[in-house]
Amino acid sequence: MSDRKTAKDFHPEALRLFDRYVHGDISRRDFLTGAAKFAVAGMTAVTILQALTPNYAMGQHIQPDDPQLDAVYLTYPSPKGYGDLKGYLVKPKTMTAKLPLVLVVHENRGLNPHIEDVARRLALAGFIAFAPDALFPLGGYPGDEDKARAMFALLDQDKTRQDFIESVAILQKLPQGNGKVGVVGFCYGGGMSNFLATELPDLAAAVPFYGRQADLDKVAAIQAPLLIHYASDDERVNVGAQAYDEALKAAGKNAQSYIYPDTQHGFHNDTTPRYDQAAAELAWSRTIEFFKQHLG
Repeated sequence: MSDRKTAKDFHPEALRLFDRYVHGDISRRDFLTGAAKFAVAGMTAVTILQALTPNYAMGQHIQPDDPQLDAVYLTYPSPKGYGDLKGYLVKPKTMTAKLPLVLVVHENRGLNPHIEDVARRLALAGFIAFAPDALFPLGGYPGDEDKARAMFALLDQDKTRQDFIESVAILQKLPQGNGKVGVVGFCYGGGMSNFLATELPDLAAAVPFYGRQADLDKVAAIQAPLLIHYASDDERVNVGAQAYDEALKAAGKNAQSYIYPDTQHGFHNDTTPRYDQAAAELAWSRTIEFFKQHLG
């Protein structure tokens, strides 16, 4: 692991171009053209792209067949969404009491192996975790990042939002759970976490990682405590951070936001060079403690 690349191995503008590319603001061709200006030490624009693309084997903390866990894929009805939703449900194999529940919302690429691993981490920490795949109506996560992003752009977001709202209701009804549901999400999932907090007065906690803020005119509806994680070098997301913080404070909401210095968007995702171990571990420890505090 000592030779794995970090964000410091790339020109900041190359990282900005990659962020724009993976969020659909520029094409692959535009990225390669722009990144060619920063090719150094034998790296071409193509190898820069390959290096920044997730390597899921690199970030697997917990094996899918870990004997301490029960992990299954289940399909549930979602009548106000796409009709059916599929997700990855993980819980500790041994439970002596009803457990708190956490919805895990992926980035703009569907239920990939990294998000499944995050769900397993939560289960080992004593939660029941459910990670839906928003791409299920289109065939599910395809195993290819570019294809996944292209599919994601085809989703009817009104239906997808309803699928995630239904996912909270599904968790609340699980007999092994204590009925208290929190949500954690990353990038797109961070934005979804903020959205769900405005829509669901009985949501018990929300932890958005570098996600778009909720509409300011909906802040008054938020009842859930918020723990908000931002990367310092994330202009696209952070443009709305101060106004959101101020609106939450003015409305008297229970919200705390942290900006992690010298980090990139996606710093928690340990399958890419944008991963920052110190920031990721601190943000995750805060997240687990926050859930323990508010989910009981």
